[in-house]
Amino acid sequence: MSEGPLVCPDCGRSYPGSERFCADCAMPLVHVPGHERDPSERRRLARKINPQYAQGRLVKVARAENQPEAELIAALLLEEGIPCLVRNTIGGYSAVIGEHDVLVAESGAEAAREALAPVEE
Repeated sequence: MSEGPLVCPDCGRSYPGSERFCADCAMPLVHVPGHERDPSERRRLARKINPQYAQGRLVKVARAENQPEAELIAALLLEEGIPCLVRNTIGGYSAVIGEHDVLVAESGAEAAREALAPVEE
């Protein structure tokens, strides 16, 4: 699974290809210049996931009114390193219509709720 050496873009510390985040800065790691390949969309998205948020059973953290809203919530969570699953709550109908539950692993539930909390002005 390793594709080459990784470095922290903030502090410059080197890591093996199996790591995702800098232990010192918590920054997502990047490939050393000259070792990059064009990653697939799936790999690019997978590199955003923080493994500490992917442990435990699935719990519901949000409900979306429709598929576009659910996809927006999923994208917001992924930017925070939190993987999620979007589930249509109306069985037998098009996945686009109806409410959708957004589920995350237990270890990421608190972080997901914080990421989705309304911002105070």
